[in-house]
Amino acid sequence: MKRLFSLSLLLSLVFTSAVLQCQQLIVETDGGKQILSRADLEALPHVKVTVSEHSAPPVTFEGVTVKTVLEKAGVSFGEAMKGKRLANCLLVEAADGYRAVIALPELDPAFTDKQVVLAFLREGKPLSEKEGPLRIVIPDEKRMARWVRQVTTLKIVDVQ
Repeated sequence: MKRLFSLSLLLSLVFTSAVLQCQQLIVETDGGKQILSRADLEALPHVKVTVSEHSAPPVTFEGVTVKTVLEKAGVSFGEAMKGKRLANCLLVEAADGYRAVIALPELDPAFTDKQVVLAFLREGKPLSEKEGPLRIVIPDEKRMARWVRQVTTLKIVDVQ
Protein backbone atom coordinates (compact mmCIF):
# COMPACT_ATOMS: atom_id res chain seq x y z
CA MET A 1 0.00 0.00 0.00
CA LYS A 2 2.85 2.33 0.89
CA ARG A 3 4.51 1.74 -2.50
CA LEU A 4 1.28 2.48 -4.36
CA PHE A 5 0.92 5.76 -2.47
CA SER A 6 4.56 6.68 -3.18
CA LEU A 7 4.18 5.89 -6.87
CA SER A 8 0.96 7.88 -7.04
CA LEU A 9 2.63 10.85 -5.34
CA LEU A 10 5.63 10.69 -7.68
CA LEU A 11 3.42 10.58 -10.78
CA SER A 12 1.40 13.50 -9.44
CA LEU A 13 4.55 15.56 -8.90
CA VAL A 14 5.86 14.76 -12.40
CA PHE A 15 2.51 15.71 -13.97
CA THR A 16 2.31 18.94 -11.94
CA SER A 17 5.86 19.84 -12.94
CA ALA A 18 5.05 19.26 -16.64
CA VAL A 19 1.90 21.41 -16.40
CA LEU A 20 3.76 24.20 -14.64
CA GLN A 21 6.57 24.08 -17.20
CA CYS A 22 4.01 24.49 -20.00
CA GLN A 23 2.63 27.53 -18.20
CA GLN A 24 5.93 29.38 -18.48
CA LEU A 25 7.80 31.07 -21.29
CA ILE A 26 11.56 31.11 -21.73
CA VAL A 27 12.93 34.34 -23.21
CA GLU A 28 16.57 34.27 -24.32
CA THR A 29 18.30 37.56 -25.17
CA ASP A 30 21.83 38.97 -25.25
CA GLY A 31 21.37 39.64 -21.55
CA GLY A 32 20.68 36.02 -20.66
CA LYS A 33 17.69 33.81 -20.10
CA GLN A 34 14.50 34.75 -18.27
CA ILE A 35 11.59 32.54 -17.35
CA LEU A 36 8.23 34.28 -17.35
CA SER A 37 5.26 32.67 -15.66
CA ARG A 38 1.68 32.86 -16.86
CA ALA A 39 1.08 35.42 -14.08
CA ASP A 40 4.01 37.53 -15.38
CA LEU A 41 2.47 37.53 -18.85
CA GLU A 42 -1.04 38.26 -17.62
CA ALA A 43 0.29 41.27 -15.68
CA LEU A 44 1.39 42.93 -18.94
CA PRO A 45 -1.01 45.16 -20.93
CA HIS A 46 -3.50 43.00 -22.85
CA VAL A 47 -4.46 43.33 -26.50
CA LYS A 48 -7.32 41.72 -28.41
CA VAL A 49 -7.27 40.89 -32.10
CA THR A 50 -10.03 39.49 -34.27
CA VAL A 51 -8.82 37.34 -37.12
CA SER A 52 -10.06 34.77 -39.62
CA GLU A 53 -8.45 31.35 -39.59
CA HIS A 54 -8.58 29.80 -43.03
CA SER A 55 -12.23 30.01 -44.15
CA ALA A 56 -13.74 29.88 -40.64
CA PRO A 57 -15.70 32.75 -39.09
CA PRO A 58 -13.64 35.45 -37.32
CA VAL A 59 -12.31 34.61 -33.85
CA THR A 60 -10.94 36.87 -31.10
CA PHE A 61 -7.61 36.17 -29.44
CA GLU A 62 -6.37 37.96 -26.31
CA GLY A 63 -2.84 38.16 -25.02
CA VAL A 64 0.12 40.52 -25.01
CA THR A 65 2.25 41.88 -27.81
CA VAL A 66 5.49 40.02 -28.36
CA LYS A 67 7.23 43.41 -28.29
CA THR A 68 5.99 43.97 -24.72
CA VAL A 69 7.24 40.53 -23.65
CA LEU A 70 10.66 41.18 -25.18
CA GLU A 71 10.86 44.63 -23.56
CA LYS A 72 10.17 42.99 -20.19
CA ALA A 73 13.18 40.77 -20.93
CA GLY A 74 15.37 43.80 -21.70
CA VAL A 75 15.14 44.10 -25.50
CA SER A 76 15.11 47.71 -26.75
CA PHE A 77 13.08 49.00 -29.68
CA GLY A 78 12.58 52.45 -31.23
CA GLU A 79 15.79 54.44 -31.66
CA ALA A 80 17.89 51.42 -30.62
CA MET A 81 16.63 49.53 -33.68
CA LYS A 82 19.28 50.49 -36.23
CA GLY A 83 22.54 49.29 -37.74
CA LYS A 84 23.54 45.77 -36.73
CA ARG A 85 20.38 45.37 -34.65
CA LEU A 86 18.40 45.22 -37.89
CA ALA A 87 20.01 41.81 -38.51
CA ASN A 88 18.49 40.38 -35.30
CA CYS A 89 15.46 38.18 -35.43
CA LEU A 90 13.16 36.39 -33.06
CA LEU A 91 13.16 32.60 -33.14
CA VAL A 92 9.86 31.24 -31.80
CA GLU A 93 10.03 27.64 -30.61
CA ALA A 94 7.15 25.29 -29.84
CA ALA A 95 6.80 22.26 -27.58
CA ASP A 96 6.72 19.93 -30.61
CA GLY A 97 9.93 21.35 -32.10
CA TYR A 98 8.20 23.63 -34.65
CA ARG A 99 10.09 26.89 -35.15
CA ALA A 100 9.45 30.17 -36.97
CA VAL A 101 11.42 33.38 -37.42
CA ILE A 102 10.20 36.98 -37.15
CA ALA A 103 12.51 39.89 -37.95
CA LEU A 104 12.80 42.27 -34.97
CA PRO A 105 11.73 45.33 -37.03
CA GLU A 106 8.42 43.51 -37.65
CA LEU A 107 7.72 43.94 -33.92
CA ASP A 108 8.64 47.64 -33.67
CA PRO A 109 5.90 50.29 -34.09
CA ALA A 110 8.59 52.62 -35.49
CA PHE A 111 8.73 50.27 -38.52
CA THR A 112 5.21 48.85 -38.82
CA ASP A 113 1.65 49.01 -37.55
CA LYS A 114 1.51 45.21 -37.42
CA GLN A 115 0.95 43.66 -34.00
CA VAL A 116 2.38 40.24 -33.27
CA VAL A 117 0.47 38.79 -30.34
CA LEU A 118 1.38 36.11 -27.84
CA ALA A 119 -2.15 34.87 -27.18
CA PHE A 120 -3.38 32.94 -24.16
CA LEU A 121 -7.15 33.32 -24.63
CA ARG A 122 -9.43 32.44 -27.54
CA GLU A 123 -12.96 33.81 -27.38
CA GLY A 124 -12.31 34.66 -23.72
CA LYS A 125 -11.31 31.11 -22.76
CA PRO A 126 -7.84 29.56 -22.28
CA LEU A 127 -6.37 28.08 -25.43
CA SER A 128 -7.00 24.39 -25.99
CA GLU A 129 -4.28 21.86 -25.21
CA LYS A 130 -3.59 21.57 -28.96
CA GLU A 131 -3.10 25.34 -29.33
CA GLY A 132 -1.73 26.53 -26.03
CA PRO A 133 -1.15 27.50 -23.45
CA LEU A 134 0.57 30.19 -25.59
CA ARG A 135 0.25 30.89 -29.30
CA ILE A 136 1.63 33.45 -31.73
CA VAL A 137 -1.07 35.27 -33.71
CA ILE A 138 -0.12 37.64 -36.55
CA PRO A 139 -3.21 39.41 -37.93
CA ASP A 140 -3.34 40.12 -41.67
CA GLU A 141 -0.77 37.48 -42.66
CA LYS A 142 -1.95 35.61 -45.72
CA ARG A 143 -0.53 32.30 -44.49
CA MET A 144 -0.62 31.21 -40.87
CA ALA A 145 2.71 29.34 -40.99
CA ARG A 146 4.23 31.63 -38.33
CA TRP A 147 1.23 31.31 -36.01
CA VAL A 148 3.19 29.00 -33.72
CA ARG A 149 1.14 26.89 -31.32
CA GLN A 150 2.32 25.69 -27.90
CA VAL A 151 5.04 28.35 -27.70
CA THR A 152 7.77 27.53 -25.17
CA THR A 153 10.67 29.84 -26.07
CA LEU A 154 11.32 33.26 -27.61
CA LYS A 155 14.99 33.63 -28.56
CA ILE A 156 16.78 36.65 -30.01
CA VAL A 157 19.17 35.48 -32.72
CA ASP A 158 21.86 37.49 -34.52
CA VAL A 159 22.04 36.41 -38.17
CA GLN A 160 25.27 38.27 -38.94
